[in-house]
Amino acid sequence: MAGSGSAQHRLDKIVTLIGAEMGADVCSCYVMRAGDILELFATVGLNQSAVHKTRLRVGEGLVGDIAAHARPVALANAPSHPNFAYRPETGEEAFLSLMGVPILRGGRVRGVLVIQHKDKRVYFEEEVETLQTIAMVVAELTAGGELVSQQEISAVADAALLPTRLEGVGLNRGLAMGLAVLHRPQLTIRQMVAEDPDVEIERFRKALEGMHTALDDLLRASSVEGGEHHDILETYRMFAEDRGWLSRIREAIRNGLTAEAAVQRVQNDTRARMSQMHDPYFRERLLDLDDLTNRLLQHLAGKESLASANLPDDVVLVARSMGPAELLDYDRRRLRALVLEEGSASSHVAIVARALDIPVVGQCTDVLTRIEPLDQLIVDGDNAQVLVRPAEDIQDAFHNSMTVRAQRKRLYAETIHQPAVSLDGVEVSVNLNCGLLIDLQHLDDTGAAGVGLYRTEIPFMIRSEYPGVDAQTELYGRVLELIGARPIVFRTLDVGGDKSLPYFADQEQENPALGWRAIRIGLDRPAMLRQQLRALLRASGGREMRVMFPMISECAEFEDARAVLDLEMERLVRRGGVPPARVLVGAMLEVPSLVWHLPALLPRLDFLSVGSNDLMQYMFAADRGNPRINTRYDPLSPPMLTMFRHLVGLCEEAGVPISICGEMAGRPLDAMALLGVGFRSLSMSPPAVGPVKTMLRSLNVSQLREYIETLYPVRDHSLREKLRSFAIDHGVMI
Repeated sequence: MAGSGSAQHRLDKIVTLIGAEMGADVCSCYVMRAGDILELFATVGLNQSAVHKTRLRVGEGLVGDIAAHARPVALANAPSHPNFAYRPETGEEAFLSLMGVPILRGGRVRGVLVIQHKDKRVYFEEEVETLQTIAMVVAELTAGGELVSQQEISAVADAALLPTRLEGVGLNRGLAMGLAVLHRPQLTIRQMVAEDPDVEIERFRKALEGMHTALDDLLRASSVEGGEHHDILETYRMFAEDRGWLSRIREAIRNGLTAEAAVQRVQNDTRARMSQMHDPYFRERLLDLDDLTNRLLQHLAGKESLASANLPDDVVLVARSMGPAELLDYDRRRLRALVLEEGSASSHVAIVARALDIPVVGQCTDVLTRIEPLDQLIVDGDNAQVLVRPAEDIQDAFHNSMTVRAQRKRLYAETIHQPAVSLDGVEVSVNLNCGLLIDLQHLDDTGAAGVGLYRTEIPFMIRSEYPGVDAQTELYGRVLELIGARPIVFRTLDVGGDKSLPYFADQEQENPALGWRAIRIGLDRPAMLRQQLRALLRASGGREMRVMFPMISECAEFEDARAVLDLEMERLVRRGGVPPARVLVGAMLEVPSLVWHLPALLPRLDFLSVGSNDLMQYMFAADRGNPRINTRYDPLSPPMLTMFRHLVGLCEEAGVPISICGEMAGRPLDAMALLGVGFRSLSMSPPAVGPVKTMLRSLNVSQLREYIETLYPVRDHSLREKLRSFAIDHGVMI
């Protein structure tokens, strides 16, 4: 690696050396090229004429299979394997046994390293590990850009410099512009083999101690304090003390690797294994381990965090993935937005970014190769897109849009503490949807009347083990303390589908949205439901308690859930506990079947809450997680608005309060339509309170209701533009 000559010359020497040292008849190196093609770059033992001519797609043959799964393969009889692909130009028909390992760098496959023997040979685990260690050295050569032709590199670079638009998934709303800062914490490891394992163990111990101290300082200095954010960061800190992770690193050092190589080796193995998992929780936790690995390598190298380098005033951070503490490394006064190749709404970094109130777009394919350092970027979290190197007219339009948004923000700030009353005197209860204590700490600043939906599952999702009754009681007590005298509605555990718990053995389901989730799990696992209700009753002692059950499909489900609540209430009183002053019990209407059971159910309900997100997807049989159809149907369509009017009418007749807590309640135009069909209680995310109140205070509800009555019979796909025109004509601020 450190020798003279071209990269190709050094690679040729490397495969020759490996073949000789491991007693192999063949040693070959395949390098990943554009288009997921593996090209034979160097070999000893195969026909030299095949070099740079033999190519395999990822997934093709044994070499392609190794690359596709990022896992080593060791076969005593390779030709008998169903994935074996014979290439006559290589002359490999003479070789029977094969061992291959992926060349990994930064969690990505950069190539494949293979040895072969003529005779039947059983490869030992130590030999596989040795070849994996060597592959780490080769990874630095394959990733350096020297082996790929300059023409190919130039073509990719030229294409990258063109203005372009990248689409992803919105993880946090908002609009921002700034210069790209590429977060590439990967350090180059120059020395793989240790002279003295004891010295390396001591270096590792000191680096680990330094990392722990630095993490403690970072978490103490963080302005994101309290509640689940504190739990997230504490969980992250616990990862840094994981015995299994640390013992595997120490074992690799004792087997002869340097501390740096051992850390990277363990992470490569972990990433290759965990990236095959479908469970989103485990895939997200892998990001935390990536972060810790890079931090530990920096401490071993004696280098400061890359985030402490000189930064532009307006930073748009671009990364493949991040841990929560990595984001906090950056100066939040300069941080404008975050763009990720990976990421999900439940990832720790996304939750922390929402607390920092910066727009986030995730699942942007190949952002690190399509964005250059200091590129101008516009991040549109509302529409889940990133504009790369936008033209000047686009930037001007962006500045104009930001100016308008700033003006509206000032107006919203003036409005939030005004009464939620329309021009014609209609009072509306504007409440929050939340699931984090951080949302409640600034409740006074939002101007909301209370909390219409507290998602109890979020604290469950960010813990590594199921919280017991005492832990839940403490959490709900903190929630009630922060909410004060305002009303709050707790929704019982709504997991399953796209919300999995790391410690819950959930079977994969073909249609998770239609499967075992929400109240169905609670009724099938009554101990979970009883413990949660027990904690809620304890925490609510002496005050009003409002609780609702999610995804009720029929009266019987509500009756069964209510019976569990009654049992826990009896238990509390029998044991001398302090019961709530009053208990109000409601149901969430998300499944259309319940609409036809409402006349029988409403006499048993204290309130009804409509979950428009799920109701919408079940009404139109349109998966809201499928990008091809999740915008195909509009909630402001005649069928949906007719359904809403019917629900409001049933509840008014029964004298049962009805509210709506789906995303549409937080969009001013959609909220306007909901008021027009009769809703008088809306629940939304904290940033939506100002815009919705501003809309309400400029609206004459009676005029709107008369207009909407004329729209129910129409055959339009959507009524959105008609309603927008009404708002413009009547001066409604949407």
